[in-house]
Amino acid sequence: MSVDTVSLTGWGRTAPTTAVRFRPRTHEEAAAAVRGRGPRGVIARGLGRSPGDAAQNAGGSVLDLTGLARIGGVDAAGAVRCDAGVSLERLLRVLLPLGWLPPVVPGTGRVTVGGAIASDLPGLDHRRSGSFARHVSALELLTADGEVRTVLPGTALFDATAGGLGLTGVILGATLRLRRVPTALMSVSTERAEDLDDLLARFTAGDDRLPYASAWIDLMARGRAAGRGILTRGEHATPDMRPAHAGRTLLSPRSGGARGRFRLPGCPPVPGGLFGPAPAALYNEVRYRGAPRARTGELRPVGTFFHAADAYPDANLLYGRGGLVRYRFTVGYGQEETLHRVVRRIAGRRSPAVRAVLQRFGAADPGGLSFAAPGWSLALDLPAALPGLARFLDDVDEEVAAAGGRVCLAKDSRMRPEAAAAMYPGLAGFQELRARLDPTEAFRSDLSRRLGL
Repeated sequence: MSVDTVSLTGWGRTAPTTAVRFRPRTHEEAAAAVRGRGPRGVIARGLGRSPGDAAQNAGGSVLDLTGLARIGGVDAAGAVRCDAGVSLERLLRVLLPLGWLPPVVPGTGRVTVGGAIASDLPGLDHRRSGSFARHVSALELLTADGEVRTVLPGTALFDATAGGLGLTGVILGATLRLRRVPTALMSVSTERAEDLDDLLARFTAGDDRLPYASAWIDLMARGRAAGRGILTRGEHATPDMRPAHAGRTLLSPRSGGARGRFRLPGCPPVPGGLFGPAPAALYNEVRYRGAPRARTGELRPVGTFFHAADAYPDANLLYGRGGLVRYRFTVGYGQEETLHRVVRRIAGRRSPAVRAVLQRFGAADPGGLSFAAPGWSLALDLPAALPGLARFLDDVDEEVAAAGGRVCLAKDSRMRPEAAAAMYPGLAGFQELRARLDPTEAFRSDLSRRLGL
């Protein structure tokens, strides 16, 4: 097991802190690191894709689990056991040739299985499938005493660990229930919406015939065009949807990963960022006008459909030296006016938002700190150095909380503890269980200290 001292941040590159990093290759090495932790505790870390500080531990220890990356065989029931350090991108590449897909596929493959469970990530079909942990039939959890427990769904410990941000223990591995898919292609529908009302109406039209759906919103558009966007929906393509002239490489279940990537080799963070109001508005205008008014039946590889953003792995460098803040919130059905107000406030402020993703969520997941709940979810990225951003987002927090909504803890880098307590009614129960299970607070992170979790 290698050990070093490093400065770490989340993908947003805000608030770096220094910790001792352990890189175990076995469960025994991971247990030894937990038993030998210092007074500042330890937290697990995967690929560092969380934009905030959930996988940082200032002055303490960080357990880098990317060395635990074994994938077992798929059994007859469609289940696979894999280590926590396996990335969803790799899992997709291994499973797709066999005709299987991970149970929930979020918007990036650059996250580990352990991170997907600890964040209880939702996918594009949450209304049908729920979040990631709902499809875990067992997980192996390293607890504060250095012992490994098998934890099953329906138990209080499982519900606290799903979405628990690594604060109940270190997830070492899990057994996942997979989804059978007919091909490695998606049949995709794209349409433009003129404003937010139009976009919401298009989302709900068709009774969710296409299970996967998300929309990009132009948060720079104002007036009548406020909230205009591009809705993308998809379903798994069946063999009869394949064009006769297409080559076997594209159509075989053995294809489907997103191979091409645009990198910025050696590119340091741009001092002021490339996304000022004027460039952001121009980019959004070109993106909106360049989208088809309506198109159906476009075939895309599975990896390209789900992980389009991974083609730009260095995009976080474009937000300036201060990094980016990802703000993701959800409000319930019937609270659409709150969504309208937030969109108008962001547009009126001329905040340079080029990434803004709207989704619909279904039934709430059992995790006490799981983010997804029935309603609308909006995620956006903003340069962290924007003047007045902290106060502006504090005000949005209050509006979201007043509407019964919540901000995603796994993405957060700046929320106040009283806001988190107001948004998550299960927080008190989570804290009580954690106090019983880990009275010495072996598992801590910068986020847990900041929010009093």
